[in-house]
Order: sequence, then structure tokens, then C-alpha cells
Amino acid sequence: MSSYRGDQVALSFHESCLRLSDVELLKGPFWLNDQIISFYFEYLEKQIYKNEDDILFVSPEVTQCIRMVSEAEVGVFLDPLRARQRAFIFFALNDNQIADRAGGSHWSLLVLSRPERAFYHFDSSHHSNSDICRQFVGVLKRALDCPEAQLRTGDCLQQSNGYDCGVHVLCTVDKVIQQVRKSGRIEGVKSARYDVIRGKREEILNMIIELGGRIN
Repeated sequence: MSSYRGDQVALSFHESCLRLSDVELLKGPFWLNDQIISFYFEYLEKQIYKNEDDILFVSPEVTQCIRMVSEAEVGVFLDPLRARQRAFIFFALNDNQIADRAGGSHWSLLVLSRPERAFYHFDSSHHSNSDICRQFVGVLKRALDCPEAQLRTGDCLQQSNGYDCGVHVLCTVDKVIQQVRKSGRIEGVKSARYDVIRGKREEILNMIIELGGRIN
């Protein structure tokens, strides 16, 4: 879709830049890319939870870099984010194994809960990212000074198609934050409903318009 109308900028929001080709992914039965998920994370950080200093949203690009570099270099990415001081940290995991290229075929959500000494993994496709998640958690335990944290499987609605994993991730982020703000814990969070999943793309399109962007 890179040739779509010259791929004009649809919205600039802080560090995020969405192009019309990115926006088109929200309209169809299409897999969401890094740019859409990064934008949503940044929207939550800058707009909705800007006063919640104990919550951190790590962009997919940074998450991918952490996965690909040596453990000695992980701090380069996490230290500027003050990750060791955050109570809840959200990572969007991608199954892409190529360091210098965007891609992959599946997204899942990993969240660190320091109060519970646990990582929660939410995967909408039958644990497709389980191996990637376990490897990543091993790195994060050392980098984030939480060696005793256990990896738990979070309640996650299973997707009914091959392209909505990113939408499931974003809806699950919303549910987890609601639970955290209510109880200070992730344990007990319920999966997003199908009607919420179905409406999420339109919700983000409306969000882009409200922020002064364009969707066509």
C-alpha cells in the first residue's frame, strides 16, 4: 500500500506519524502494522494516561530492538524510559525474527505487573507467540530487576480470523488498564468482548479525525 496517493501524511502526533496507507489498514480486513500500534500506545501515554507515571507503553519498534540486541545493550532502550521505576509496562510482541525489517504475522500483548511480581501474556491465537514471549521475558527479568517475576497466561478472546491480532492487542490493553486502575492488579482481568473488537477500527479512525488528521 506504500503507493497509496503518494502515501501522504494522515496525522502527526508527538513522535508518531501515520500515513494514508497506515490508515487504510484500519478500514479493511487488514493486519495492523507497527505504526498503528505505536500511535495507539502514544495516544494513551500522551492523552489519556498522561498523569499515570507508573504506567509505561513501550513502542513495538523499541520492543523489537530489545529482542534483537545483546542483553548488554538492552538498557540503552529501557533506561531512558525509566522502566525500572514503572509498576506496569506494556509490550506489543511481534513474531518477526528479522532485525532490520518490519514485518511478522502475529501480535500479542505482554504486560509486567511489579505489584504481582508477574508478567501476563495475552495471545489471541492459541499461544502462537509463546516461545518468543518466554525468551523475551528471560531478557526482561534481568533488565528490569525482577528476577522472581512469573510468566502467567492472561484471559484473551481468541480471534476468528487471521488479521485481527493487532486489534485484539489494543482492546486488551484497554481492559488491562481498566483492571489496574480499579484494583492495582492485573489478576482477574476479563477478555474484551467481540462487539468491542469489531468496533475498535472505527474508534481509532474517529480518534484520528478528532486529533486533526485525515482518513482519506
